Amino acid sequence: MMFPFLLAMPALVLPLMPGPALLAAPDHPTEGLFRQGRDLRYARRWYEAAQAYRTLLREFPNASRAADARYWLASSLEQDQRWDEAAEAYTEFLAKHADQRLLGKEARLNRVHCWGIRQWNNPAALAGLASALADDREDVRIAAALQLAKRKDPRALPVLQAGLRVDSSSEACRLALLAMGAQPQATGPAQGRFLVVRVKERAQDETLTVRLALGLARAVGGYLSDEQLRQAKQKGVDMERLMDQALNAPKGTELFSLDDGKSTVTVTVE
Repeated sequence: MMFPFLLAMPALVLPLMPGPALLAAPDHPTEGLFRQGRDLRYARRWYEAAQAYRTLLREFPNASRAADARYWLASSLEQDQRWDEAAEAYTEFLAKHADQRLLGKEARLNRVHCWGIRQWNNPAALAGLASALADDREDVRIAAALQLAKRKDPRALPVLQAGLRVDSSSEACRLALLAMGAQPQATGPAQGRFLVVRVKERAQDETLTVRLALGLARAVGGYLSDEQLRQAKQKGVDMERLMDQALNAPKGTELFSLDDGKSTVTVTVE
């Protein structure tokens, strides 16, 4: 019988025929233009980057990259210090892509920056800043008010006063109000602000430094001698209102310094 012999025969292995090669789909022209604009931005060639984004938007206005291209067009113009063109480009981006929340926030703030630079030379920029005072985003309103404060525009005052309650902008708003000759009215946040008491005794080489939270401002009196307390009263230092003074004074302000001949006590806002 030949059957066992056939079972022992090695199987014939047929070579696999090569299949059709898979070719990568070519990029859509918008991707090439977008990469070109990005690479030019990275090279800080702002003018050429703006031209690349403009070409993309002109030839493919409805492309999926249109929102990003409009934002980076405006950003390239801003980097190139073409402030008026940049502000207009940010405005167009915001009008056509209201759904872009993250880029929309940056576009509004960047547009305020451009307007702030041009507010002395371009009536449209000044009007833009004034309109931004009513923006629905608090950070945009405050940014516009800080720009207007540079020209002592009284329209900025209500927003600056409200900005005193915002941790991230409290100090800038306080300084802007003082520069405008206005007294900060709202109580600002105490977070990140301390009274620093420095006691230098004549017989000691080192200075004792104590940091007090503003809520403990009244404890400052405990570091003063009777003579220094009398001096404070003569100088009009109100120990009961130290916290209010510290909230409404710029960081680095020295509230008072008293010397009784044995030690000097200095209190600053930091």
